[in-house]
Amino acid sequence: MAREKAKFDVLKKIDSERIKRNWTEYTLAKNSGIPQSTISTWYRKQLQPSVASIEKICVAFGISVSQFFEIDEDRGLKGMTKDQYELYKSWAKLNSSQKKALLNLIKSMDSTTDYN
Repeated sequence: MAREKAKFDVLKKIDSERIKRNWTEYTLAKNSGIPQSTISTWYRKQLQPSVASIEKICVAFGISVSQFFEIDEDRGLKGMTKDQYELYKSWAKLNSSQKKALLNLIKSMDSTTDYN
């Protein structure tokens, strides 16, 4: 019996997230700790990365594994409004110091909420 092709294209999703951040495969490799040769092999041979590799990639992207699989370009993340999703997409493109600065700005605007 032939194996059915998965409906969710992991490699396409990795590419989508990588391109959103203007990352090369080299940058993804550097940020995830996965050798660039391994990443290139996935695409060349159309192999699926292991769960452990997907976890490393998600850490590099700053998203959870569930977010990696839940993102829908038309509807956003489950339970998010369009505005929240737009903010999320913008957040994902920031580097760590930019994220820290933005979070500090948000905290300064809302002194009634304890973010710790």
